[in-house]
Amino acid sequence: ADIPVIPDLEEVQEEDLAMQVAAPPSVQVNRVLTYQDLDKDLMKYAAFQTLDGEVDLKLLTKVLAPEHELREDDVSWDWDHLFTEVSSELVTEWDLGHSERED
Repeated sequence: ADIPVIPDLEEVQEEDLAMQVAAPPSVQVNRVLTYQDLDKDLMKYAAFQTLDGEVDLKLLTKVLAPEHELREDDVSWDWDHLFTEVSSELVTEWDLGHSERED
C-alpha cells in the first residue's frame, strides 16, 4: 500500500530554495547622535515642537528630564546574587502578607 514516490525535479528545486537564507541588508550608519545633539535639535527646530502639525509639544519639552538626571552608572549583574536578593524579597513580602491575614 505504501509505494515510495520519486519527487519531481521542480519540487526538489523549490525545497532547495526554501532552505536557503537571504543575505541581510546592509545599512550604513555614519554616526550616532549624542543626547547633547538631540537636545540642541529639539530646541532649535520648530518641527520637533509640534506633532502632525496639530499637537503642541512645547509643554512636554519643557518638563523633559535633563541628561545628567537620567545617567546611571553601569552595574554588572551576578545571576546568583540577583536571584537570591529577589527570592529573599519575595519571601519577606509573602511572610508579611501571611502574618497580616492571621491578625
